[in-house]
Amino acid sequence: MARRKVRTTRYDSAALLKTPRDIVTYLEAAMEDGDPRVVAAAFGTIARAKGMSELALVRTE
Repeated sequence: MARRKVRTTRYDSAALLKTPRDIVTYLEAAMEDGDPRVVAAAFGTIARAKGMSELALVRTE
């Protein structure tokens, strides 16, 4: 039996951060972890999702 090729796509969590509430929830989860590296990675993901200039303007609804 021949193997079928599996097609994969790159996962990007930044694509899931669409609303300010999504961003706040994501950041809260990162902060609960307690590891500063996780928080820094979360900020990087948020910056990719919204851009650095918009990052400073994020607030809850």
